[in-house]
Amino acid sequence: MPLDFFQKIESQLERKLPFVAYRKPNENAINAIFQKDSDLHHVKDYTETGFVFAPFDSDSPAVLLKLDEVFSLTDFSSETKELSQTHAEEDNDEQKNSHLDLVKKGIAEIDAGTFDKVVLSRKIQVNSEIPPLPLFKTLLRQYKLAFCYLWYHPKVGMWLGATPEILLTMQNRKLTTMSLAGTQNYIANENPSWGNKELEEQQLVTRYIVNALSNKVSGLEQTQTETVRAGNLLHLRTKISGFPKQENLSTIISALHPTPAVCGMPKQETKAFILTEEKYDRQFYTGFLGELNFKTERNRNNRPRNTENSVYRSISKSTTLFVNLRCMQVINDKIKIYVGGGITKDSDPEKEWKETVAKSKTMLKVIMATE
Repeated sequence: MPLDFFQKIESQLERKLPFVAYRKPNENAINAIFQKDSDLHHVKDYTETGFVFAPFDSDSPAVLLKLDEVFSLTDFSSETKELSQTHAEEDNDEQKNSHLDLVKKGIAEIDAGTFDKVVLSRKIQVNSEIPPLPLFKTLLRQYKLAFCYLWYHPKVGMWLGATPEILLTMQNRKLTTMSLAGTQNYIANENPSWGNKELEEQQLVTRYIVNALSNKVSGLEQTQTETVRAGNLLHLRTKISGFPKQENLSTIISALHPTPAVCGMPKQETKAFILTEEKYDRQFYTGFLGELNFKTERNRNNRPRNTENSVYRSISKSTTLFVNLRCMQVINDKIKIYVGGGITKDSDPEKEWKETVAKSKTMLKVIMATE
């Protein structure tokens, strides 16, 4: 029963023990993973099994939740209601001016040849005493096409989100990743039109990922660029796939994270600029999270006529990691929302500010709609 499922999560939270509850895009089942103690575990080399939660700064360790107890809910009511379109971030001249200055610095560095693109962000803080579970249920109902999660560790904190971007999947030795760039508001019954800035940004991101993987992955392929919807926003997406030359995920993750879609390119120069100039700690915003080396069982022969062979099953490992976008951090009676955007030579600071305002509505409307 749903009540039992969420009561278990509530009990785990009351005991201040680590857990994560999540639903993958276009799936109905909600999964929950409980850790039996409050120990803080970190990923060492990505050969471990568990649920990983990694920060933006790839030099900082990723947190690993142990799979001490795992269960699922398949019959959660997913009825969607239209969220208010009127609520927006309150005007804050100081924060706006600060972000405009940051964007201008980024454009100046691009003009100087320091880097080609940089992703710059900011945080918004609102007062709210809404418990985390109702917020999570609102995310589940509203964002069926996103990876929705509620993550908690007493020694780290609490995060929720609904992210549209996959960092990577590994299934049967096949790697799939994506480049996601460009943003505009979704308007029903209208065909989106993309400008040169967004199209060029998408091409830069795709090319960078392909180059980063070229000597680590064989049989690289990429799809045509398509428009995808994430809540009230649209993005450009290209899928990239191939077969890693080594089993260890560590080298692939190191090549991809942080991606140009959340950091910039070249990686080291833009990462250093972000850590110095943003003037706040992103923590797990634009990091990644998901299932690491989960074991899946499947029939070796699925043809119905060979029923005598159906008892033979094979165990394979699968990994599904998502970039932590469209997220919020809950700290007592305050909620921090994180938003950002890609800056290129064609960026207009005022438009970049408006893009972060549009992105902030995703989480702000969730807060307003949760009673």
